[in-house]
Amino acid sequence: MVNMEVLLSGIKLDNPIIPASGTFGYGAEFAEIYDINILGSLSFKGTTSEPRFGNDTPRIAECPSGMLNSVGLQNPGLDAVCKYELPRLAQIYRKPVIANISGFSLEEYIACARAMDEQEQVGIIEVNVSCPNVQHGGMSFGLTPEGAAEVTKAVRAATGKPIYIKLSPNVTDITEIARACEDAGADGISLINTLLGMRIDLKTKKPVLANKFGGFSGPAIFPVALGMVYKVYEAVKVPIIGMGGVSSAEDVIEMMVAGATAVQVGAANLVNPYACKEIIEDLPRVMDRYGIERLTDITGAAH
Repeated sequence: MVNMEVLLSGIKLDNPIIPASGTFGYGAEFAEIYDINILGSLSFKGTTSEPRFGNDTPRIAECPSGMLNSVGLQNPGLDAVCKYELPRLAQIYRKPVIANISGFSLEEYIACARAMDEQEQVGIIEVNVSCPNVQHGGMSFGLTPEGAAEVTKAVRAATGKPIYIKLSPNVTDITEIARACEDAGADGISLINTLLGMRIDLKTKKPVLANKFGGFSGPAIFPVALGMVYKVYEAVKVPIIGMGGVSSAEDVIEMMVAGATAVQVGAANLVNPYACKEIIEDLPRVMDRYGIERLTDITGAAH
């Protein structure tokens, strides 16, 4: 009998599979088709202080082996999430969840972190540092070690819960940023967020997305994500949640061998709503095939 349990900052997960933020909502739609309590955890939709309608449409574009999205952090806002969405989530999912928070200023990150600190079901706070910093000309906090560290310190001071900083791959050296986050008090690193890309409509000769650019996700980015997880594992001592193009149990094992302790599944949920369920059910077969008895034994085995 294989053992799929993993330990993430003191929180025991029955398996390493976590739906990625923005691809699973608050779980309700998926709970209608299968018991989502089979999941290791789930990272619910990114939360900002105020409600956000998101970017103009069209904001989704298909690509070979992936997709572009420019949703723009659409969410009902911090108050609604805490008052309505999380109580509903608690009725259908009994395990600790991951709260993904975003902000356009340090004050917004702090407000979101403090609110999530008070939510009993939230076990980990995942901090998206890919948002434009309105106080510094729109540059994302996560594009520099200094900016990422600044957010990490602010959130660290606002909560006693484990914080994982979700990093953008659209940088020169992701290891420098990961180290800066670790030094600033991060308990873990989540990577990678989407790659920047675009599509052009040949009939109109204009970008398909209203926002012109969007985040590229799906199987095509898996090798990029895997390489960055491998590099960051050698750069930091804190745990890593790996993500980016994961769509099979084999991908999960590969991501863990590269250095991930747990693995998030994103775009695959949008193509196949049973993706996480099928990966979890297939993990024992893949573990047997490669002689793996316990998943905790393989994190970083490639190093």
